[in-house]
Amino acid sequence: MASHPPDSPIYLNGQLLLADPSLRDGIFNRSVILLAEHSPDDGALGLILNHPTGHVVGELLKDPDFSALRNLQVYDGGPVERDQLTFSALWWNHQQGLRWALRISAEEAIKHSQQPGTLVRAFIGYSGWSSGQLEGELRRNAWIATRPLPDLLGHDHDKSLWKDLLRPLSPFHRLLAEAPEDPFLN
Repeated sequence: MASHPPDSPIYLNGQLLLADPSLRDGIFNRSVILLAEHSPDDGALGLILNHPTGHVVGELLKDPDFSALRNLQVYDGGPVERDQLTFSALWWNHQQGLRWALRISAEEAIKHSQQPGTLVRAFIGYSGWSSGQLEGELRRNAWIATRPLPDLLGHDHDKSLWKDLLRPLSPFHRLLAEAPEDPFLN
């Protein structure tokens, strides 16, 4: 949430990126991204958590190996490698905070799905940034970075998640969350 001086390193591994309302065109419109990997030197990788596609795994993968996951919602993870379907698991650890396993096998996804409190999702694509790209976008205020709270996994992971996470950050962010998606239509 703080502004970032041009020469200071930014470390956001494990944080959530909430799209600024100015990113209203395209895939990042009102997106909530779990930033699973981030380093100023290597770039960043994340998954959009709140863009369900309306499909389930069984519609895309007919192989019996995936039958235990057939009713699993498929989410749009981002614009990179959109020809790949991957599985990921998210859970809350009271000592370490939000934990995750990304790009796991179907077998691992099935094992994770049997753990209480673990959220397993299928994703098409992911969100990625090259070295320095995300830092530049943060300095231009394209993203609002925030730490995930324990109730994250209990929220609906649809378009309402963006508002739910933005609203409590500050009075200013509450106004942003409550504003119409296209204020020019008012």
